Amino acid sequence: MLRVGDLDKSIAFYTEVLGMSLLRQKAYPKGEFTLAFLGYGPESENPALELTYNWGKDNYEIGTGFGHIAINVKDVYQAVENAKKQGVTVVREAGPMSAGTTIVGFLKDPDGYEIELLSKKF
Repeated sequence: MLRVGDLDKSIAFYTEVLGMSLLRQKAYPKGEFTLAFLGYGPESENPALELTYNWGKDNYEIGTGFGHIAINVKDVYQAVENAKKQGVTVVREAGPMSAGTTIVGFLKDPDGYEIELLSKKF
C-alpha cells in the first residue's frame, strides 16, 4: 500500500505510464479516505497495488525503510522513453545494472516513490 497525495494523478501514472488497470476504487466517508487497487489482471490471479488517499492530505515523507517498487516490463528502454514522453521524472536511464547484466531503469511516481523497471526473466 502506498499513501498518495493526489489519487487521480497517481491512478493516471500507474495506468497510463505503467500499463496497470484500475481494478476497483471505494471511498470511505466515515474514515475520510479512498482506496484504489491497480494491477495487471484480476486480483484472483495477480498481485495488486493499493493506493490510499487520506482526504485533505496532499503529501507524505517517503521514509527510510522504503526502497522502491519493482515492475517487470517487456522492454525497459522503450518503457523509459514512453515515460519521458509523458513528462515522468526518470531517476536512472535504462541500462545494465552496475552489479550485473539485467537491464533496469528507474522512474518517480507523482508522490516521489521510485519505480524500478526491469526486463522479465523466464
